Amino acid sequence: MTIPARREAALSLRSLEPPTWFLRHACAVADVAAGLAAMTRANGVTVDRSLVEAAALLHDVDKLPRSGAPGQLRHGEGSAAWLQARGMAELAPVVRDHPVTRLAEPGWDAWVELASAETLIVAYADKRAGQRLETMTQRFASWRRRYPNGSGEDATRARAGDVPPTGRGWDDEIAALVEARARRLEHEVCLAAGVTPDAVRRLPWARRALREAAR
Repeated sequence: MTIPARREAALSLRSLEPPTWFLRHACAVADVAAGLAAMTRANGVTVDRSLVEAAALLHDVDKLPRSGAPGQLRHGEGSAAWLQARGMAELAPVVRDHPVTRLAEPGWDAWVELASAETLIVAYADKRAGQRLETMTQRFASWRRRYPNGSGEDATRARAGDVPPTGRGWDDEIAALVEARARRLEHEVCLAAGVTPDAVRRLPWARRALREAAR
C-alpha cells in the first residue's frame, strides 16, 4: 500500500488514538484539501486526489504520542518518516513541508516553485483550517494570539530555519515575511483551482471515513 484509500487512511489515523481536537483539525484540513483538489482537477490541472486526501488526513501524525515519531525530527519531517516506515512513501514529501514554520525558512521561494500541486494544496489547506475552515486573516490572528512575538534570539533562529521555541513567536519582520509567503501560497493554489480564496470550500468525507473505520 503506497497511497491508501480513504478508509485505509482513516484506519491508520484511528490506530493512533487521536484526541477529539486533533480529529477536528485533521478532518478540516482533509475536507478543505479534497475540495481544492476537486476544483483544481475541474480547472484542467492534473492532481492526484487520493494522494491529497490521504496526506491531508495524516499530515500531523507526528504530534500523536502513539506514533512514536522520532523526537529529533522537526514537525512535518516526523510525519514523513512515520508514513515512509508504514509503506506510504508517496505521502511523505506531501506532508513534510506543510508546517507554517517552513514559511520562515531560507529556500522557501524555490520550494514553492518546485513543489507538486498535491504538496501545495495540503500546505495551503493547513493554513485555512484550524478546527474549521477559516480565512487566512482569521488563521494568522489565531496564531498571533497563541504565539506572541518572541525575543531577538527567536527571530535569529527563524532566519536560520529553526523552529521557534514552543510558545514563542517571530518578531514583526519575520511574522510579516511568513504572512506574505502564505498569501503567495494562497495565490498559487487558488490560481490552479480557478477560484478566489473566498470560494474555497470543504468537501466533506473525512468524518464519514473515520466513522466507517471505527466499525
